Amino acid sequence: MRVRREPAIQIKTAAQLAAMAEAGQVVASALKAAAAAVTPGVSTAELDAIAAREIRAAGATPSFLGYHGFPATICASVNDEIVHGIPRDTRRLRDGDVVSIDCGAVVDGWHADAALTVPVGTVRAALGRLTGTCERALWHGLAAARPGARLGDIPHAVECCVRSAGTYGIVEDYVGHGIGSEMHMDPPVPNQGRPGRGPVLAEGMALAIEPLLVLGSSATRLLDDGWTVVSEDGSPAAHFEHTVAITAGGPWVLTAADGGREGFARLAEQPPRELARSNS
Repeated sequence: MRVRREPAIQIKTAAQLAAMAEAGQVVASALKAAAAAVTPGVSTAELDAIAAREIRAAGATPSFLGYHGFPATICASVNDEIVHGIPRDTRRLRDGDVVSIDCGAVVDGWHADAALTVPVGTVRAALGRLTGTCERALWHGLAAARPGARLGDIPHAVECCVRSAGTYGIVEDYVGHGIGSEMHMDPPVPNQGRPGRGPVLAEGMALAIEPLLVLGSSATRLLDDGWTVVSEDGSPAAHFEHTVAITAGGPWVLTAADGGREGFARLAEQPPRELARSNS
C-alpha cells in the first residue's frame, strides 16, 4: 500500500521569524509607497521604481527581481491581469482601472511576501465589491492560521467568505504557499477546500495566504511573455496577500505594519450573520 505523505513544512526559530518580520515591514512600506503613487497616468514601471527604492533604502533585497528571470521588483497586474504582470514604461494606468501590486523582500536570508489591489481614480461599484471581498477573504484565512488547526481550515475560511459575498471566480491555478528561507516553499495554500484536512499547523510555521478573485470565470491564460496570467474571459481580478506566522498567541501578520491587529479588529466588527455564513 502506498502511503501518502504530507509535505514537510519549515519550522522557524524566534530569531528567524524576527528576520521575516523585518522583511515584512520592508514589504509593507514598499507597498504603501507604491499604492500611494497610484493615479491616472502613472506607469507600472514608475510604481516598480518606487518599491525598489523603498526596499533598497531599508537595506533589504527584492525577492522578485531575477527570480527565475523575472525582470522587476514588483508584479503589477492591471484589470484582467490576475498575477505576475511585468511593470512597463508603456503601461499607464487609467481612471477606472484596478492594479494589483505584489511585492517581496528578503532580510538576512528570510523572505516576506504581500500584495494588494488598488483602485485607480473612480472605479465602478462592482470592482469595489470585488476588491473588498478579496481583502475580507484574506483576513478570514489569516484568522484560521492557528496552532492545532489544519491547513485545510484556511482555504475553507477564504472560500466561505467569498461564497457568502457573491458569485466570484476563485482562481485555482495559482495559490498561496509556505515561505521562509525561500520565497516559495511547501505547503501550497489553496483558496477553497474542506476544513479539518491537511497538515496540523504548528508554532514556527509561516505561510503566504493570497486569495485571487475574478469578477467572472476563474479560468486563466498565460500570456506570451511567460509571466502575466490573465482571466480567460477578460474579467477584472483582485489579489490580496499577507505573510503570517503561526504563534502560540495566534496569527502574527508579518507584512502588516501592526502585526494584523487592525485587520482582525475589523473582522470582529462584522455583523454576526456574515461571520456565521463565512464559518459555515
